[in-house]
Amino acid sequence: MRVTRLTIQDLRCLREVELAPGPGLNLLTGANGAGKTSVLEGLHLMAYGRGFRGRVRDGLVRAGSEALQVFVEWSEAGGERLHRAGLRHSGQSWEGRLDGETVDQLGELCAALMVVSFEPGSHALVSGQSEPRRRYLDWGLFHVEHDFLSLWRRYARALKQRNALLKAGARDGQLDSWDHELAEAGEPLSRRRAAYLARLQARLPGVMAALGPSLGEPRLDYVAGWRSAELSLADALLVARDRDRSLGHTTVGPHRADWRIGFAGKPAQEPLSRGQAKLAALGCLMTQAGDCAAERGGDWPVILLDDLASELDRDHQRRTLAWLTHSQAQVFITGTEIPEHLATGEAAWFHVEQGELQASAGPAAGVE
Repeated sequence: MRVTRLTIQDLRCLREVELAPGPGLNLLTGANGAGKTSVLEGLHLMAYGRGFRGRVRDGLVRAGSEALQVFVEWSEAGGERLHRAGLRHSGQSWEGRLDGETVDQLGELCAALMVVSFEPGSHALVSGQSEPRRRYLDWGLFHVEHDFLSLWRRYARALKQRNALLKAGARDGQLDSWDHELAEAGEPLSRRRAAYLARLQARLPGVMAALGPSLGEPRLDYVAGWRSAELSLADALLVARDRDRSLGHTTVGPHRADWRIGFAGKPAQEPLSRGQAKLAALGCLMTQAGDCAAERGGDWPVILLDDLASELDRDHQRRTLAWLTHSQAQVFITGTEIPEHLATGEAAWFHVEQGELQASAGPAAGVE
């Protein structure tokens, strides 16, 4: 995918900016607080329906404005197909259009544009709670298996109904049908997640060898959310029913799933340092991007790297930029200055200052 035009209005400190990025590496430089991250966050919002760290109502709309607006134009399939999408979001309500048509669900916009983001909070993918890891799996399946969303929605709907009955103290007969529905949707949902993680496992060692070889051979392990090796989901729900009723929610199932990453030579009980967690998260995200490209006939997601210099040391910056340069992805990188490994390279360069954006002559021209 190649973003050809990006317009953002009233997002954080940005009043109005328009960007015509290049097809490869795009650098956005400026002082801290200038608005660089907000430019990337506009793209992230269009692809995920949320900002880097929360919902639109949690501070994305510029102070004094009623709503933010994002417009993105991009090409795919070798540049033969051009798409346009627009989103207006007040934090409470939203309006969206895709290729000239009004969309009824925000997921329609998110399904259209693929974006993979690495930002200062991304280490939580491997060191934080389980929810980001489930979202990671589901995002990949969402974009490469077109019927996955309907399966996910079926499970989510059944889970909501069962939890409501549990809170109301429903009898066994009322729960039986929703246990059946949860199992019918949950078992294939879990199998797809496990198979997807196994596919990523096959790709991850090569990516980690290029980006972070010091960590050693990586290993991904899937956790289903119930004792799947011993019980079917239907049986697990029945066994947990009394406990679920007392707690008022469902304690077993794919909504409790997780996955873990480990590295050869590092004891399982020894936690990763923050720097190691960043490298591991970067490796997982780039592996997912490469998998999407492979499954979609070479159509890479757009890659966002926010504040690269503060997240990675110089050696790992160099490795990451070399890997990305050899990929076919369009990449957006922010920083207070140009990475030294790109000072004489070919990249589009934009400078952000006090919420305003200007195209510059190029990285080499900006180096004294």
